[in-house]
Amino acid sequence: MDEEQSKPEEPTGRVPQEKQPDDLSAETKKAKPQENQELSEKTLIVKIQAWWRGTLVRRALLHAALRAWIIQGWWRMILPKIMEKRRQSVLDSFQREQWAVVSVQSWIRMWRVRRRYCQVLRAVRIIQSHWRCHICASRGVIKGHYRITASQMHLELEILLGSGPCIVSECIPLPIKQ
Repeated sequence: MDEEQSKPEEPTGRVPQEKQPDDLSAETKKAKPQENQELSEKTLIVKIQAWWRGTLVRRALLHAALRAWIIQGWWRMILPKIMEKRRQSVLDSFQREQWAVVSVQSWIRMWRVRRRYCQVLRAVRIIQSHWRCHICASRGVIKGHYRITASQMHLELEILLGSGPCIVSECIPLPIKQ
């Protein structure tokens, strides 16, 4: 208990009496024990009241401590769940960002590869056309034209070889059915 509770308290408004000389009258001597008894009863009442108030305060503090303990236990149980949800949401957002980055990178790579493929294809076509022209010139080319009349077909062919041109002209009679 507190020091205040263990000390006998004096009622308020009373000043402790000083020692009186021995030559007091008998009435004063009789009044003194009654006053002391009244004072001790009041002191006892004050002590009981202090004890009761202390008991109430301790009980209230115990209830408050128990409630705080219950709330702390509940919070310790809930906190990992909250942290797990928060961690999961951060992980999900990170995963979405990563997927978006990978998707954009994939599109850019595809675009670059396709552009390079189109450049190579264009170069291949140019090379093929030049090569075909070169092969035709080295093997020879046949150019010609023809003209059909009522009874004949006039044919003129020009054959180009590496050594020089050869021109063939022919008139072919057409069989006419009658």
